[in-house]
Amino acid sequence: MKHRNIITSLVFVAASLPLLAAAEDKAPELNADGLQLIEKDSRGALYADPDADWSQFSKIMLDEATVAFRRNWERDLNRGSATRVRTSDIERIKNDLAALFNDVFATELGEKGGYEIVEAAGPDVLRIAPHIIDLDIYAPDLSSSMNSRSYVRSAGRMTLKLELLDSETGDLLAEASDRREAPDRGYAQWANRVSNTAEARNMLKSWAKALRVRLNEATGKPVAD
Repeated sequence: MKHRNIITSLVFVAASLPLLAAAEDKAPELNADGLQLIEKDSRGALYADPDADWSQFSKIMLDEATVAFRRNWERDLNRGSATRVRTSDIERIKNDLAALFNDVFATELGEKGGYEIVEAAGPDVLRIAPHIIDLDIYAPDLSSSMNSRSYVRSAGRMTLKLELLDSETGDLLAEASDRREAPDRGYAQWANRVSNTAEARNMLKSWAKALRVRLNEATGKPVAD
């Protein structure tokens, strides 16, 4: 059962990524993509191909992260507010967060994980397709709010969905999802672009480190802190 051991070691859900499922008690043994339920708990589930050989991967290809706000985020933020979210604000935030994701994950997986970050598919290349969804920034720094300040106890929350694929064949090997919220500081603090970016970077670094550790276990690379 070599491959199952490899997959089990990849269960970053257990220690680091509490995965989400709408109804974990009803999680099917096979998902819509034909992946097998590897682990579930009250926080969610991880699906993966139990026959995948993770040891073949020494390089990683990172897709550009897609970013989507939570439903009605723009409407709710604009309701009763003196400053308004503009289309340019939304696009800027999406682009900035996608770039930040790439920077954090490339650093964590490349420099710390020992994987070569590449842009082309190959037999030893693991492709990672990230999707940030349900992004909820409680007090975004908007282009129209230069003379106003917002104070919040937490910067916001977002969900990361990861698809891990064989870059050459396109086979989906595993998928996971995790929702994180920035810490509640216990007091209101000024939210601005610098503070929001710092909180987002912290959440992304936590995700990236968890993935690096579990991938190194699965591929047989040394696992460092």
